[in-house]
Amino acid sequence: LGTQEVRAYLMLLFIENSGLNEAVKDNIRGKIADQLKQTWQGKKVDRAFVLSLYPDLSQELLGQLETAERLAPIMTRATGIVGNPRLIKRFLNALSIRMTIARAQGVGVDEAALAKMLLFERLGNSDAYKQLLVAVSSNDSGRPEFLADWEERANTGAKLELKAPWDDEFVREWLTLPPKLADHDLRGVLYVSREYAPLITPEDRLSSNSVELLAALLEHPEMAANLKDRLTKVPKAEADVMMGKLLDKARQEQEWGVPPILEAMLTFCEADPSQGNRLGAFLANLPPTQIQPSIVPKIRDTPWSKEVFKTWGERHVAVPVMRAVNQREHK
Repeated sequence: LGTQEVRAYLMLLFIENSGLNEAVKDNIRGKIADQLKQTWQGKKVDRAFVLSLYPDLSQELLGQLETAERLAPIMTRATGIVGNPRLIKRFLNALSIRMTIARAQGVGVDEAALAKMLLFERLGNSDAYKQLLVAVSSNDSGRPEFLADWEERANTGAKLELKAPWDDEFVREWLTLPPKLADHDLRGVLYVSREYAPLITPEDRLSSNSVELLAALLEHPEMAANLKDRLTKVPKAEADVMMGKLLDKARQEQEWGVPPILEAMLTFCEADPSQGNRLGAFLANLPPTQIQPSIVPKIRDTPWSKEVFKTWGERHVAVPVMRAVNQREHK
């Protein structure tokens, strides 16, 4: 895609994920498609055009449309994306999921700053990215102050000489993207940018959206409830693979009270009830010494818990666990 199409596509993705009702979304989509057909006449799809279609956009969505305008040129040219719609959508999925985590945990994150960091994480030199993380982590205010002079020179067109691993054209373009990161506390951005890299084989065939969701569940399992709506839309075949990866992670636990991974799996089972029997079978066969009473109230209202409790009784789990089970059954 060219810059015009990338800008429009980014805006459409933000609109699709917004709280606007479907009728409004459909109207905006249609008008954007019509406008794109006339770009050869000099017409543009930009923030002002979308606002003219629907003046009552939320401040959040207005900010996202501005982010789309800023990202479009670099996502059109940058090696590794070069206007590829699939990669653009994956980028926006990752951005949206990380913003969801930030809001759920009350972490203050500037979405534009997060987008800029995420862009470098995906497309920049890995050694340069590590240096950037170290600079943020070691600064008392969470600011990568070493970027200040570079960002100023890049934005004013002054001579800028960069040494390895920063010496490539992508970095020069990236430095011009608002906001200037040297002025931002990026500790919140780093917190939600920690990414667990699940082992995905070619046979797993997960979509980019499912890969991002799985990474979020593994890295931030306690935040799973905030991703439930997205999880309900995961295709059945991909949900089976994802549940398998969550169970692989769960097998690393040595104590089963209420570890965070349990929260992720329970939410996943609510989104896809067919996964419940898999989780039930896993819990039923835990080593008896690992099971603690606190897990009982967490799972007791699930449709598969009775079978789990029955198996635990047959396997002679600890008395306090069965006391918790029996107390519930006698209420």
